[in-house]
Amino acid sequence: MIKKRIISPLQNFIKTESASGILLLAATLLALIWANSPFRDSYNHLWEYKIGFKSEHFELYKPLILWINDGLMAVFFFLIGLEIKREFLIGELNSTKKLAFPLFGALGGMLFPILFFYLLNKNPETSHGWGVPMATDIAFSLAVLNTLGKRIPLSLKVFLTAFAIVDDIGAVLVIALFYSTSIDITLISIAIGLLAFLYFIAHKGFYSHYVTFMFGAVIWVLFLKAGIHPTVAGILMAFAVPIRQKVHTPEFIANLSQIMDNIKKAKVAPKPILSKEQVAEIDNLDHWIEDYQSPLQLLEHKLHDLVAYAIIPIFALANAGVLIDGDANLDTSLIINIALCLILGNSIGITTIITTVKKLKIIEVPKDINAQHIVGVSFLAGIGFTMAIFIASLAFAKSPEFLGSAKIGVLLGSLVSAIIGYLILRYNKTDEIDNEEELSAS
Repeated sequence: MIKKRIISPLQNFIKTESASGILLLAATLLALIWANSPFRDSYNHLWEYKIGFKSEHFELYKPLILWINDGLMAVFFFLIGLEIKREFLIGELNSTKKLAFPLFGALGGMLFPILFFYLLNKNPETSHGWGVPMATDIAFSLAVLNTLGKRIPLSLKVFLTAFAIVDDIGAVLVIALFYSTSIDITLISIAIGLLAFLYFIAHKGFYSHYVTFMFGAVIWVLFLKAGIHPTVAGILMAFAVPIRQKVHTPEFIANLSQIMDNIKKAKVAPKPILSKEQVAEIDNLDHWIEDYQSPLQLLEHKLHDLVAYAIIPIFALANAGVLIDGDANLDTSLIINIALCLILGNSIGITTIITTVKKLKIIEVPKDINAQHIVGVSFLAGIGFTMAIFIASLAFAKSPEFLGSAKIGVLLGSLVSAIIGYLILRYNKTDEIDNEEELSAS
């Protein structure tokens, strides 16, 4: 029973991410078809349409694509922050032993693609795109992994999930440190002060969704105006959400039983509505439910479907539409560079680092994960779609002539990585031997 309680949330997470990966693929294909169709002008005009508001002293008037990349993606990063905090406190990253395996994998998956990029890049104008191939798209990678069904041990899915979360931390740090513009110290100081206040009151046991939302909106604007990408505010805001419950299970059950008894004993209204006593007990129940739920767990649960089924597909639809024809001004070397970094940088980096630290006995790899599993997953880590395209939009914001090439490189590298990773895991000979042994034993 205990094992089921631990595994079920992870399996639900994997199921949601896998379904999101399919929707993400559909949105990507739609964007590519739309951008290369006779209606391509409508595609570009839609995302460049400006909305917002202006006043004499303040302006927040941006193209729709920037509202998506700066605004909706801040919600995406907020969810990533919640997942990171949960994993560090009670999940797969809450001990040195659990953290070591995905941590070393993520280091290989970040450092080697960057190294490959610098070795392959010959154009100084594209050198700031080094961060593009270092991030893994968890939705796509888990979707591919999930198509293999029972061929894949759950521990490998846990590794890929934890690996991607560590990878996201690295991507966020890169965005904050290297892809933000000149910083306004005054505004960022105010934002940090507000964050510190939220952390303090959360530590003291006070938390309100409304207060968090209001402070979050102000902090988001301050980060935007200060020159630090506002998605960083999303991930920092997540750490202000407490994970602990105000009321624990025994006390909640006792009060739940008392409320049930009171409802049964309450005077029944003559009409098919609740009596005043029953309404009071329902209000009391709402109070106890609110105190019983973990704020972090509740927010993560509510936001996960919104992000998986709406925000990420919208992001893909707005960003994946690249014009591909003979007249397009594409940088072939940049396309090949990014594609190779995703395919080879991740596969070589992750496999090399994991193999090395395993031999040095720094990490302990689960027994049901073999060498071919590691190689296969290392290729899946080269699926860098969402975060890679997002970083590309930041890296080439001042040189948009290279952005289309960078996106094509991401799409090409992600596709090839997915195919190779799938084939390696699909034809894992060790799995076939294990299955034969299980059949003969049964």
